[in-house]
Amino acid sequence: MSTFIGKYEAKADVKGRIFIPSAYRKLLPDGEKERVVMRRDAENDCLIIFPEHVWNEKVENFKSKLDEWNPVDQLLLMQFVSDAEWLDIDSQGRILISKKNLQAIGIENPDVLFVGMIDRFAVWSKSKYEQARMSSSDFAALLKERMLKQ
Repeated sequence: MSTFIGKYEAKADVKGRIFIPSAYRKLLPDGEKERVVMRRDAENDCLIIFPEHVWNEKVENFKSKLDEWNPVDQLLLMQFVSDAEWLDIDSQGRILISKKNLQAIGIENPDVLFVGMIDRFAVWSKSKYEQARMSSSDFAALLKERMLKQ
């Protein structure tokens, strides 16, 4: 399994092309190094980038929890999937993110931050990420609470 960890700073060019950190590109499985799936996070101002097999697993898992005959579940699945996009990775290791998506997550200048999430990674505005981070004491308390759950 890929283990995307750490934070990497990058810059978007005027067209919205961004180099995926080489540490992350190396973790993409063979056969999945040419495209990824991007979806705007439902709760945070960031974009989530999935290797194709991880995206497929997430969609299958989500779909299995829904009733295909329930119109609300149909709309939920439709919106979840229709808000996702394929992103090609060019020969230099860049992805092209539309200006609309960059603006939606608060990236006004070229500075972006890639943040590992084990099986996927996120693209943040560096300043938005710093605002969203928990304080050290809040993080420690929540980590302890979650780690003690059984």
